[in-house]
Amino acid sequence: MAKRIMVVEEEPILVELLQELLAFEGYEVLLPQSPDTLVADLRNEHPQAVLMDVNLDGVSGLDLLDQIRADDDLKDIFVVLSSGLDYERESKDRGADVFLMKPYMPDDLVKLLPAETAL
Repeated sequence: MAKRIMVVEEEPILVELLQELLAFEGYEVLLPQSPDTLVADLRNEHPQAVLMDVNLDGVSGLDLLDQIRADDDLKDIFVVLSSGLDYERESKDRGADVFLMKPYMPDDLVKLLPAETAL
């Protein structure tokens, strides 16, 4: 079974780069229909991890993280939050497994993913 990661990012160029990087590393990259459908998409797709920007258009990644952690079926998904601003404390306080400051090196992302989903 392929390793699955959902990428929640609105910058099209970054989405493309992440898709290529993660596919190269052996991941099936999933994209939500929209941030508003994230919880439903996670329930349908069952990824092992989520990579999500804190600053999404019209919704906060921190608020989406709250929804993920409040859902008994999703609360154990490994969540990496990222931003160009330092939200590390807020991310950790609200239940993110990892915060990754942008810009980051691709290897830094891959190394942060849990062993059971990383190569």
